[in-house]
Amino acid sequence: MTRFIAAWLLVCWTSLSAWAAYPDKPIRIVVAFAPGSSTDIVARLVGEQLSQSLGQSVIIENKPGAGGNIATVGVMNAPADGYTLLFHSVAYAVNPTLFKNAGYDGISDLQPVSLTAYTPNLLYVHPDVKANNLSELLALARTSKLAYASSGNGTTTHLGAEMLFKGLAKVDVTHVPFQPAAATNAVVSGQVPIASTSMPPAVQFVKAGKVRPIAVTSLKRSPALPDVPTVAELGYKGFEANTWFAILAPKQTPAAVLDLLNTKINAALNAPSVQERFGTLSLEATHMDRAAAARYIESEVAKWGKLVKELDIKVD
Repeated sequence: MTRFIAAWLLVCWTSLSAWAAYPDKPIRIVVAFAPGSSTDIVARLVGEQLSQSLGQSVIIENKPGAGGNIATVGVMNAPADGYTLLFHSVAYAVNPTLFKNAGYDGISDLQPVSLTAYTPNLLYVHPDVKANNLSELLALARTSKLAYASSGNGTTTHLGAEMLFKGLAKVDVTHVPFQPAAATNAVVSGQVPIASTSMPPAVQFVKAGKVRPIAVTSLKRSPALPDVPTVAELGYKGFEANTWFAILAPKQTPAAVLDLLNTKINAALNAPSVQERFGTLSLEATHMDRAAAARYIESEVAKWGKLVKELDIKVD
């Protein structure tokens, strides 16, 4: 028995020593979308700061495909040692219900390390649309056939607009999916009267007067457009449809490693270079411990899953 206890203590000591040395080799962050995407930009900003603070190379690997599902499943099946991480967007919470077989469960198959940033989505119209605010836009939708552009099927720009128009306001506005920048251009050109997109492609056109902002979809106003009210302010309490970015890890990754990463990531978000770049992208840093990040992502999985089922939205 004594020898058994000694052996067990040796194993525990060896394991603790190994994790105490973490990281002792490069860390790979797998980004669920292509180079140049918002997810990729945020991943590289955070990765650069992590490399400096951890004293190890942080390698960014883009693995797009199937709305981010290919990268997610790949990391889910990677060794749970803290050296392979997933960088994903809010699509991580949407996809398990949106796809017939996303290949993962949004709550049980990976664990959040940290949320990093978010940006509200923005509802806006072409200047010729006879609506200066949300109530006027909804009234117009009840008497006229309208359409809105989004950043693509199954994105929160699409789902959030459906939740507002069909789910809450009970008006039928036709959805026209585009790529993110193309959706904004469609409204600027007058091709489509309304858009629901993330903020980065639209802010410059709002400031130039080429589109009229109606509302942001975060719980609080955005510093990028502080005069634009939230949907929640305008009669739909609790309405939230953000685009967020998070880092996740294989399920059995040791807590000590995850806690270290969470601390370092939250510190990285305060770096002046990161804050400055976030400002230009209309992003806000999100500081959460691991428990808070897990609760938030779990609530997002439930919210979007319920909406996708209620509205019978499919992408495959």
